[in-house]
Amino acid sequence: MKILFIAPVPPPITGHSLASKVFLDYISPFSNIEVVNLSKQSFKGGADTYNRFFEIGILLKQIVQKKRNKDLIYLTISESLAGNIKDLFIYLICFRKLPKTYIHLHGGSIRELLFDKYSIIKWLNRYFYKRIGGVIILGNSHISIFDDLISKAKIHIIPNFAEDYLFTNDINIRNKFINNDKIKIVFLSNLITGKGYNEIVDAFLGLDIDLKQKLTIDFAGAFESEDDKNSFLHKINSINEIKYHGIVSGQRKKQLLEMAHVFILPTSLYEGQPISILEAYASGCAVAVTNSGGICDIFQDNINGFEIINQTPFEIREVMKKILGKKELLLQFAIENYKIAKQKYTMSIYNNSLKEVLSINI
Repeated sequence: MKILFIAPVPPPITGHSLASKVFLDYISPFSNIEVVNLSKQSFKGGADTYNRFFEIGILLKQIVQKKRNKDLIYLTISESLAGNIKDLFIYLICFRKLPKTYIHLHGGSIRELLFDKYSIIKWLNRYFYKRIGGVIILGNSHISIFDDLISKAKIHIIPNFAEDYLFTNDINIRNKFINNDKIKIVFLSNLITGKGYNEIVDAFLGLDIDLKQKLTIDFAGAFESEDDKNSFLHKINSINEIKYHGIVSGQRKKQLLEMAHVFILPTSLYEGQPISILEAYASGCAVAVTNSGGICDIFQDNINGFEIINQTPFEIREVMKKILGKKELLLQFAIENYKIAKQKYTMSIYNNSLKEVLSINI
């Protein structure tokens, strides 16, 4: 099968690019694939520099050259205005192959950011959507994004996953809750505006001294800029209980998650379905998250952990107090999350589901 694969592939590592790489690695040995890599070095959305406009021009030229004789076109779509305009050009270039084209949305904010704001953008997307083979989304909460844009029969739900190497076991989960006096909290995501990393530190600083001594907080991930990184490092420099580990992957990432009791993500962004939450489940962590965007498809308050009502230091601090007072409950959350991850959020389930939707024979 000849496939044109249009998606971001690491580096840099984001949930979007990781999901693309995992599926690409799965189908590559069995298919004739040409890749157009949509990755960009900045975490900022849109085409915000002349160089990025130039890169997009090169990408479109590659698609013109590579679309010939393809049995399937797989495209992960953007949620920024400039990114959507790029996608519209791709639809136009591949117009005759739209019935063989499947688009995959890894976010959850495209309706709020684009379709509800710009009627012409909505109309243009609807024009192409009605001709494509199908759209893939992460969860039930995202079905409404495509209301009146595409037939529901063409919408396919495929949740995200945790990588196989991150899965722990019941014994390790129980041991880490028994053998540690302090509660270990981990934030593992890109440290960008809206993710709530500064608010976590502010929440910690507002705790009483005796409560601070019962917690440790580990941060890992990439910053938007060196200035943001330096500012954060200066902020936590004198706080012994907080540590920044840089960008982690592989065994270092596994170790951080396996040692943690609670994964925290007080995001205010309209999330898709953060892979980091599913990684925390696989690693046997309770979670403390805002129920933002597609998070509601994978998280329930007091079943998977504690909901942070909104991204303020006060609300985060209140959840920290809950965490400190309910270690047995945290263990219950952690074991439940691990079981759910094994049942629903593995790489094999993700890859097989996507393969079936795209009718790829392996």
